[in-house]
Amino acid sequence: MTDRSSLVDLRSDTVTQPTPAMREAMMAAPLGDDVFGTDPSVNALQEKIAALLGFEAALFVPTGTQSNLCAILSHCGRGDEYIVGQQAHCYRWEGGGAAVFGSVQPQPLDHAPDGTLPLAQIEGAIKPDDAHFARTRLLALENTLGGKLLPFEYVQAATDLAKRKGLQRHLDGARLFNAATAQAALNKRSDIRAEARRIAQCFDSVSVCFSKGLGAPIGSALVGSREFIARAHRIRKMAGGGMRQAGLLAAAASHALDHHVDRLADDHASAQRLAQGLEGIGGLAVEAPHTNIVFADLTGAAQARSSELIASLNQQGILATGLYRLRFVTHLDVDGAGVDRAVAAIRGFFNA
Repeated sequence: MTDRSSLVDLRSDTVTQPTPAMREAMMAAPLGDDVFGTDPSVNALQEKIAALLGFEAALFVPTGTQSNLCAILSHCGRGDEYIVGQQAHCYRWEGGGAAVFGSVQPQPLDHAPDGTLPLAQIEGAIKPDDAHFARTRLLALENTLGGKLLPFEYVQAATDLAKRKGLQRHLDGARLFNAATAQAALNKRSDIRAEARRIAQCFDSVSVCFSKGLGAPIGSALVGSREFIARAHRIRKMAGGGMRQAGLLAAAASHALDHHVDRLADDHASAQRLAQGLEGIGGLAVEAPHTNIVFADLTGAAQARSSELIASLNQQGILATGLYRLRFVTHLDVDGAGVDRAVAAIRGFFNA
């Protein structure tokens, strides 16, 4: 078995291990029973993330998938519809949960190259009030989308359009703080939390994941109005998301909010280092990253060698995925030396 400490795991930022300080915070957390609403660590986390993003209330849930499900089913009823992107996680990668469990119909739209949904397409997809159609109730956006930052001006325009048309607005902000980090850098601002709040305030509800770039082992939060979160709480119960002494996990998420937000810029720098290191390789086209995710495509005769490349990297203790494109994700467990190892291994494969 390969020693984990020798691995460079670039499959996802969900693979991180809790830091020693995070483990200490987990072990010291006061606990109660969150199903009864009496776990003080869960309650403290919910108050913290709601206040940070400018909402009345929050709900701690096991996964981002469940958070998005609770959001969509709280905004929409049976026979309703939500507008969403073809590559959005809550449409493509979450098992069709809204349709399966809530009879809520997705209306997927094609993304523009920058990840946005064109405003004219959003407006054109809104159904008239007619018995022939599902009722369009919600616009769901994702930021970042595949590691891409949605331009803030676009987010404002799209959510303003939705509001004018009477739609609710949900953000899958699984990597909201990565988006805020990139937005802060773009605008030469230093307060990442303020940028996260600016993005979040364009929406009626926001889902935030703690187990991706923030490095907690488990958990997401859904934020919104008190009335909205009360509906989501009921759906969480039906979905089996009520946990008992969940304060152990909430403490990890709270520690991540306090200590791991400002270091996300390091992950973005590592992604840039990786992308720059792969430039100029014949047979490999690399997309410049906005945040901590680097996508690459094999070209020409190399297109048939994706699985061969992944296997070669795995043999060298470098883990990556190639489900639909080559994807490399940097995080707090990958340092500069690890990035350089990955670059050398990939270059070695193409030079062999």
